[in-house]
Amino acid sequence: MILFNKEIEVSIEIEKTFLNNLMKEGRKHYPKEFGGFLIGYYSEDQKVLRITKNIFPKKYYNTSSLFIRNSEGIESDLKKLHSNTPSEYYIGEWHTHPNGSSMYSNTDLNAMKKIVQCSSVQIKNPILLILSIMNDEARDFSFYLFNDNKLSKYEK
Repeated sequence: MILFNKEIEVSIEIEKTFLNNLMKEGRKHYPKEFGGFLIGYYSEDQKVLRITKNIFPKKYYNTSSLFIRNSEGIESDLKKLHSNTPSEYYIGEWHTHPNGSSMYSNTDLNAMKKIVQCSSVQIKNPILLILSIMNDEARDFSFYLFNDNKLSKYEK
């Protein structure tokens, strides 16, 4: 599946099975939010972002309207991943909105701002995937790119 961000003319490539697996994992935690780290790489011309993997947080706090993941223990996972596939690295975050839309919240926007400001994160434009889920189904999803202190949506 390919999605496009008109604002900066970059596309995302993601396998439907990968997205479906994230939705399944999100439904396991329903009615609480859940999420994780997205891994991937850009094409040589920096115009296509390919999402390839996900890493679940080892520690997190979640409620029906909040997901706070802890990055503790993830650094070793990322180093191991990078040593096995040097072209792949952390590209952003994903989480669910149980019984809600796939629109980002102010909390989501502020979390992305903190990620970019973090000295240990070497990414200027992380992506955010939000999955809208119900107990028995995934309703919708939206990808966003953090750029110029705001989130802009990728179109299906």
